[in-house]
Amino acid sequence: MSTFKHHEFNEKQKSQSDIIVSSAEVFENFINICCPDSREKSLAKTNLEQAVMWANKAIAIHGSEEE
Repeated sequence: MSTFKHHEFNEKQKSQSDIIVSSAEVFENFINICCPDSREKSLAKTNLEQAVMWANKAIAIHGSEEE
């Protein structure tokens, strides 16, 4: 399976992605509450966004461990 083509989630993958996204949103709220506006805060949020993207890509390409 090519890593450069669009990958559709099945229902289980969509559910897993939703968990990852909602968890990241909670963590982003903690970052917003705890960290002053700064370059470091921006980097923390950018890297969180990247982590969500890579996790979702792993789910889309490889499925889940439970499949």
